[in-house]
Amino acid sequence: MLTAIIDARTQPERLPALLAQLTAGAVDGLLRQVVIVAEVGQADIADLCEETGADLQPTIEAASALARADWLVVLPASFRLRDGWIGSLTGHLGRGGHGALVLGLSDGGLFARRAYGVLIERSRLASGQGADLKRLRRGLGFNPRRTG
Repeated sequence: MLTAIIDARTQPERLPALLAQLTAGAVDGLLRQVVIVAEVGQADIADLCEETGADLQPTIEAASALARADWLVVLPASFRLRDGWIGSLTGHLGRGGHGALVLGLSDGGLFARRAYGVLIERSRLASGQGADLKRLRRGLGFNPRRTG
C-alpha cells in the first residue's frame, strides 16, 4: 500500500483533477492515504482536504512523518496519471519495489518535458534524502527504474 504525497505549493489549482484520478487507487486498495503539502492557511486547500479526507502538511518531510504506508509516491499537483497506473505500481511493488520514477502524461505538446513523480521508501525520505522532487529524483541515481 502507498501514501500519496502531493506537493501543491505550485499549481494548486490543478490539485482537484489529480485527487479525482487517485480515487481509483484508493478503491482498488493500492492507495492508503493522501497527504497534501501546501502553505498553512490556504483556505481553499484546507477545505479540499476536509472534503476528501486528505491530510495537510507544510513540507514533504512533515508529510512523510505522517505517512501510514512504508512506500510513498510523491507527485506535483500538476501531475496526470497514465492509463494502467494502478497495475504498473502494483506490479513494481510486487517485484520488490525499489525507488522509481513514476511517469505521467505530458500536457505541453511534443517537446514538453514528461511529468514525473517519485516512488520511494518512507525510511529513505526520512533519512535526509531531500525535500523536493528534484532532489528525490537525483537520489534515485543516474538511470532510475521507471514505472507508472
